[in-house]
Amino acid sequence: MLGAEMTKRNRRSAARGRGRRDGGYRDSAVWIYGLHAALAAAANPRRVCRRLVATEAVTDRLAMAATESGTERPAVEVMDRRDLDALLPPGAVHQGLAVLADPLAEVALEDVLEPVANESRGPVVVLDQATDPRNVGAVLRSAAAFGAAAVVVQDRHAPEATGALAKAASGALEIVPLVRATNIARTLRTLQDADTWCIGFDADAETPLAEAVPSGPVALVLGAEGAGLRRLVGETCDALARIPITGVESLNVSVAAAIALYEVRRGRTTPID
Repeated sequence: MLGAEMTKRNRRSAARGRGRRDGGYRDSAVWIYGLHAALAAAANPRRVCRRLVATEAVTDRLAMAATESGTERPAVEVMDRRDLDALLPPGAVHQGLAVLADPLAEVALEDVLEPVANESRGPVVVLDQATDPRNVGAVLRSAAAFGAAAVVVQDRHAPEATGALAKAASGALEIVPLVRATNIARTLRTLQDADTWCIGFDADAETPLAEAVPSGPVALVLGAEGAGLRRLVGETCDALARIPITGVESLNVSVAAAIALYEVRRGRTTPID
């Protein structure tokens, strides 16, 4: 009798799973889609991957990335593009492949302070109230390109690491630690205690960025487009600097971050890598 009851429960669970986009996995798992994002997630040994899905044309690429992780991965499920469209959020540009994965383990600021103390490991990017997942993803992409040690966001206002964010990051979510902080001003003080010079960006600052970059460890602190840095965050920074621009009042935060990271790298006497 008990066995029969368990069989009924299993059937009901399976039926519920077939009707869910995540295949019945726990709520924290998210779909990561797009060529670079999905391949990077599958290849990342720190990722727990629940499902690997691809159209026939890119099945081998996804399977190879899974093998590169050196960890146990589920077999790649082959499906046509229409079924893959139905599996993912509406409008997702998946390029024929997707990975259902658990979130990466959270990284504490203290975990990245030691590498930051060594100038060769690159700057920290701190985002004050950046709420758009595509902007945060684009900042992560620039951070990876220019050797940043981490990107810090405010936990309460920052977007979750969804498929949209991972797609914009183009694989960088698997490379650059995304640190969630409760209080940005307090985080800056922690960085300062670790001998990191904190530069806040303000369109009205007198000092251009090129003159503000120190030779040692640095944190680049950027606010939301238009609103800029909050008052306490700006006051906590060691210095304020501006990116010289003409014709527009402000830059998108991801564009500003890319320019700032490039300027830091350009000003180093030794290469970041």
